[in-house]
Amino acid sequence: MARLKNLCVYCGSSNSVDPAYLELAAELGRSAATQGIGIVYGAGGVGLMGALANGALAAGGNVVGVIPEHIEQWEVGHRGISEYIVVDNMHTRKTMMFERADAFCVLPGGIGTLEETFETLTWRQLGLHDKPIVMLNHEDFWQPLLELIDHMTEARFLRPPHERLFTVAATVPEVFELIAGAPESEKPGDLSTV
Repeated sequence: MARLKNLCVYCGSSNSVDPAYLELAAELGRSAATQGIGIVYGAGGVGLMGALANGALAAGGNVVGVIPEHIEQWEVGHRGISEYIVVDNMHTRKTMMFERADAFCVLPGGIGTLEETFETLTWRQLGLHDKPIVMLNHEDFWQPLLELIDHMTEARFLRPPHERLFTVAATVPEVFELIAGAPESEKPGDLSTV
């Protein structure tokens, strides 16, 4: 793959989670920053979102956040990031995050994290992009979802192998190894046909 400049991260915004998840997000942010990789995310200042941004910023990284105005209060926008962008709706947010990213990492999260992830996976399945997508399966957080995907594959709703859509990492260093080992992107990621 060409040099990774910006990594889009999907993750949860809850502060009520095990602190190990917050540290995982901070570690990803720090690791990206020390490698000169910028973070693109949903601009939240709480939960894994805030930990991710703060980890990257503390290590001198560049952090771009995109947040819709109607949920800015829910996610408590992080005004201390490198670039804070307020948009009018969720579709614009996701499109802007997608366009600024060279690859994607999915950290633990809830329904919003899944929604963003599955839209990006669907776009890849439809051939609209071939940017790498890595799910960070910390302590098997995503194992039930991976089993569901296997079930969908066995029932022939999803063509095997799912590895063509995404890969799974167990650790932060493995996220960057998988992205570095991905084939060179052949599609610019034009979402104008969506």
